Formats: sequence, C-alpha cells, structure tokens
Amino acid sequence: MRSTIKTIQVVLDSELLKAADLAAKRQKVNRSALIRQALQRHLKRLHELELEERDRRGYLARPQRAEEFRIWEDAAAWPER
Repeated sequence: MRSTIKTIQVVLDSELLKAADLAAKRQKVNRSALIRQALQRHLKRLHELELEERDRRGYLARPQRAEEFRIWEDAAAWPER
C-alpha cells in the first residue's frame, strides 16, 4: 500500500535549520528527505524501546527460574579434560 504524501510545516530555530541543511548537503539529499529519514529512524527506535520495556515488565512479572537457563549454561561450558 502506497501512502499519500502530505506537506506539513515544521518550525526550527536557525541553528537547527543550518545544521539540517549542512547534513542534507553532506548526505546529498534535500532537507525534506533528511527530516523524513531522521523521523523514520527515531520512530523505529521508539518502537524498539517500547518493545524492550514490554519485555522488561514481563520478566519482572514472571522472573526466570535458575533451572530454565541451566541447560544452556551446561551446553556452553568448556568441556572437562
């Protein structure tokens, strides 16, 4: 499914705008593309943080018991000579 492109207005202070323009020039993209890419990366990171928080809460609610991971520790141990 192709999304519809919308034009928005974003207010930036002059220093941030200058930095964005310089970064866009270095990346050889226009300002809009730079902002889109940055926003996509930021939203992906926020999603990852939400998933990590969900997992953290799950492990806190139901902590792992020692016997659940002992088999993996035994498999990873160096063989005795």
